[in-house]
Amino acid sequence: MEYRRFEDTIIMRLDPDEEILEELTQLAQRENIALAEVEGLGALKQMNVCVFDTVSKEYYTNSFEEPMELLSLSGTITQMEGKPYLHIHASAGNAKGIALGGHLKKAVISATGEIVVRVLNGQVGRRYSEKIGLNLFDFDRE
Repeated sequence: MEYRRFEDTIIMRLDPDEEILEELTQLAQRENIALAEVEGLGALKQMNVCVFDTVSKEYYTNSFEEPMELLSLSGTITQMEGKPYLHIHASAGNAKGIALGGHLKKAVISATGEIVVRVLNGQVGRRYSEKIGLNLFDFDRE
């Protein structure tokens, strides 16, 4: 990963075999990011995404190992229990032009990744909701 910071905006480049969530977590730690929005695109060779079932309160994972274009990467960086918490979604297109996507669990770069992180002034925490089954924004905790 290489990156440059321009005031509140960080432009990152990921290289082959780097994993997006690992690199974003390292960036958040290095740059002391408490709150940010994330967007990006690139080329992948592996992606694990999941869908949350609101009835069973479980994630169902789909794994893909094939050449894919990362069409859209979007989400947030917040903190939970003092550590970076990433909530990222991704969609990628395969060789047949079929879009695949969901809540990102893993994405390995094949050629390059171009990611923009916009750091926001402030802090929003996370808390687990028994009712929903997810870690939600918590505006009372920082």
